[in-house]
Amino acid sequence: MIKIGYRTVKTALGTTIAVMISQALQLENYISAGIITILCIKATKKQSLKSSWDRFAACLVAMGISYIVFEGIMYHPIMIGLMLLIFIPITVQLKITEGIITSSVIIFHLYNSSHITLKVIGNEILLILIGIGIALLMNLYMPSAEKKLKGYIKEIEENFAAIFKEIEFYLRNPERVWDGREITKVSQLLKDAKRIAIQDIENHLLKSEDSYYHYFAMREKQFEIINRIIFLVTSIQVSVEQSKIVADFIRDIRTNIHSGNTAYKFIHQLQQMRKNFKQMDLPKTREEFEARAALVQFVKEMELYLMIKMKFKGIQ
Repeated sequence: MIKIGYRTVKTALGTTIAVMISQALQLENYISAGIITILCIKATKKQSLKSSWDRFAACLVAMGISYIVFEGIMYHPIMIGLMLLIFIPITVQLKITEGIITSSVIIFHLYNSSHITLKVIGNEILLILIGIGIALLMNLYMPSAEKKLKGYIKEIEENFAAIFKEIEFYLRNPERVWDGREITKVSQLLKDAKRIAIQDIENHLLKSEDSYYHYFAMREKQFEIINRIIFLVTSIQVSVEQSKIVADFIRDIRTNIHSGNTAYKFIHQLQQMRKNFKQMDLPKTREEFEARAALVQFVKEMELYLMIKMKFKGIQ
């Protein structure tokens, strides 16, 4: 079954309205208003606004240069090439290159007119304003991404919990085997979630709504630490007394993964754990020494993991 997205619907509706208005006003080349509308409807409000401005500015520049070249020299196909040789570098310099395609259409209209008058210029400006205006009106509606973003939060937290569960079980039983599929899944979830969060930010033009983006950025930093922790834990080949203590701590962590902030409580537990480790008997074998060294490093990494969460201000 073919799925039609909201952007497709907006593009089809906006193009139709732009052409109908231009035709009703009896504008020359009225179809071009629909083309401009198609080009200006983007994935976010911010992108649409920037695209519209770039196209409008580029069209004004194109009309000015067209008048100078066509009226000042002559109307000949060679002049179109000369016109583009002048026009394109200027758009690059002004950083409005997105307007090159739209402006090229306007240039051909002006060339085809054989004589650039105020009426011809007015016709082209109206086509541009109608096309851009309808596109901006269509882009006033953007579906809320909040439900989708909350879904990503839930999935990421569930997978974090699953990863910590595997770490806990491995510490209790070093012979445990894990395929690590949650690692790959979290990596993709974070990438997709940040992309949606950026789109959400760009759909709020008058205020900053970036708490979801900061949340996913925070989880991304924590995920980097989790990868280092897994490497540390899997280097432990023997079970020591400290392994059970750390496993109990991990159990508490994985059952309290949420967007709220209780990191300070766990940091206090880690500090107490570090003190307890120092009071325990020294390791008797090389394997025990390496295991305990890895666990001490694990505590440091977990402290950093929790500090990252502690700095997060929460979702507004």
